[in-house]
Amino acid sequence: MAAPQDSVSTWSCRQVAQWLQDEGFGEYVELLCTQHRLDGPSLLSLTEADLRGPPLGLTVLGDIKRLALAIRRLQRENHTQLQVLGLQPVDSVPGLSVSQQEDWSCEGAEHKYNGASHLCNGTELRQRITDRSRINSGDTLCHIHSNGRCRLHLAGRLDPEVWKTVLSCAYGFLVIGFTSFVMVIVHERVPDMRTYPPLPDIFLDSVPRIPWAFAMAEACGLILAYMFILILLLHKHRSILLRRLCSLMGTVFLLRCCTMFVTSLSVPGQHLKCASKTYDDAWGKLQRALTIWTGFGMTLTGVETCGDYMFSGHTVVITMLNFFVTEYTPRTWNLIHTISWVLNLFGIFFILAAHEHYSIDVFIAFYITTRLFLYYHTLANTRAYQHSRRARIWFPMFSFFECNVNGPVPNQYHWPFSKPEFMKSLIGQ
Repeated sequence: MAAPQDSVSTWSCRQVAQWLQDEGFGEYVELLCTQHRLDGPSLLSLTEADLRGPPLGLTVLGDIKRLALAIRRLQRENHTQLQVLGLQPVDSVPGLSVSQQEDWSCEGAEHKYNGASHLCNGTELRQRITDRSRINSGDTLCHIHSNGRCRLHLAGRLDPEVWKTVLSCAYGFLVIGFTSFVMVIVHERVPDMRTYPPLPDIFLDSVPRIPWAFAMAEACGLILAYMFILILLLHKHRSILLRRLCSLMGTVFLLRCCTMFVTSLSVPGQHLKCASKTYDDAWGKLQRALTIWTGFGMTLTGVETCGDYMFSGHTVVITMLNFFVTEYTPRTWNLIHTISWVLNLFGIFFILAAHEHYSIDVFIAFYITTRLFLYYHTLANTRAYQHSRRARIWFPMFSFFECNVNGPVPNQYHWPFSKPEFMKSLIGQ
């Protein structure tokens, strides 16, 4: 029999093996006690992360959870020995007693304090796994979020927050609809080609127009869209990916609404037979905007627009999709990354070769899209501003959407459907 539980810190490897047998984990005696010589003190310091990671590398989820619970129960029963050893259970909340900790319930990807009326005080205390210092009983370990509730995040867990994704999608679609309406307004102010001929442009003046190039640019965008949809379908954190795509795309196109409304440039080529068009009433404008909206502004869907819009919306979409494809696939997928970048660069070339935009339109679109993507993900991955007052003032949408995302989103994949079974085993659960 194992030694009494009040002396776990004195257990030998044999006594730990006996405890594992008594708890129903006999199959792991060889791994834990023989190969890795686990004794009493090391058993008390064992965490779920130790069980999952190397060198142990347990893979059966049920066994991992049950063994972790048994170890936590052993730690609670021997908290005095933990203090003597200078250890503390990683799942305990400093400053809360064991009975108080039982009031924390697991909800999805995070722990939430059940007391609905309990709010955090003004001081934000961030959980750090490496911090083992004790906190006074009057303080509560928490994150302050937009709803003011006290939440404790588990490392490595990401809450999908589907309701935020729905809001982000609604924001993106509304901005696209507003952009379509602004394009109709701008169409009424297209400069007369006889008075305002095309502006000088080094690329457009040097490269002859290719009539089918714009259709090829849209084809590149469609291929990138299909690639991203496939990644979105298989990615474990698809809700966060879709939320970020809609929020970033909506923000760039909202900026585009402002720039093309303020400044109307002359059309970039004589092949564009553009003239200002006046609608009889507001209903005619709305119908035209709805046609552009439902066709996503693409010539492949039969949408024909007139005028030069500062800046290129096609470049924004192609570049944003490329960056999402390369960001949310493993770094070792070099072929996918190469294809994505080739589609992005060829798409930009075809836009220019079609003489549908000035070079400055494409350059500004590429620059704004890439900078916004990189700035957003840098802030999100480093958690530099999620909970700061400055972020809530200057980046309110970023602060709202990212406040509960803990660091970089791992590129993990799984088959989202119950069938076929071989796809679940091939891609992951």
